[in-house]
Amino acid sequence: MNDFVNSSGDPRGFDKRRHGAPSGFFEAEAAGLVWLAVPGGVRTAQVIDLEPGHIVLEAVDEVPPTRAAARTFGAELSVTHSAGAAAFGAPPDNWSGPLFIGNRSLPAAYESTWGAFYARFRVLPYLDIALDVGGITARQAEAVHAACVRIEAGDFDDGAPPARVHGDLWTGNVLWSADGVVLIDPAAHGGHRETDLAMLALFGCPYLEEITAGYESASPLKPGWRARTPLHQLHPLAVHAAGHGAAYGRALEQAAEAVLELPSLGRPDDTL
Repeated sequence: MNDFVNSSGDPRGFDKRRHGAPSGFFEAEAAGLVWLAVPGGVRTAQVIDLEPGHIVLEAVDEVPPTRAAARTFGAELSVTHSAGAAAFGAPPDNWSGPLFIGNRSLPAAYESTWGAFYARFRVLPYLDIALDVGGITARQAEAVHAACVRIEAGDFDDGAPPARVHGDLWTGNVLWSADGVVLIDPAAHGGHRETDLAMLALFGCPYLEEITAGYESASPLKPGWRARTPLHQLHPLAVHAAGHGAAYGRALEQAAEAVLELPSLGRPDDTL
């Protein structure tokens, strides 16, 4: 979803350039790819060369996805998530520059609880932009604000530590190769493992049920995770409402209404 030009003639790999790229744009991408590449986790595209406004990544020969590859991807994604992060909202280790999701800035944070982080730094900033540009109406935004009150209050905090998430895990950033899935274009940060899975579901991913089955075979998800999918889709929907039209504003309102119907998880030390 980035506005870049690929020079396919570069013999080293996939050459991405963006005229007028913000400072740190491709550097943040490289830091995320390196951070996500944990032993046993999902493979990420290798960074071959990097300079301001320009990055060269390994070329990935894509093949059709299979059920077996999807199940392996799910299990590997759980390993990536389990590598953890310094805090909710924390950037990749050893990276102190800006973060991005697509072409938009992504706020960094160092929150101790997921709900406070998610409402303040992943939903509300983009809701404000969506309101300014007409991607959502003030009436529709009321449900989103109400949902964020519950989220920030900790109604859906489950005590899980920060996961090492891709952050922009829609199907276009999942490349299927003969050697398994390769991830590209991360918005990597410390978040909740269910958010990456919700992103895969939002925009459709081949063999999603196999992916989640593989994930749960390695790291069982908390009870009720399917019902919480709209909760974790608030962020990407808010980002899209801020730049891709009113249809996403309506979807964001609907997701918020679904969140308002969810039962509280209780306090982190409660039994779920």
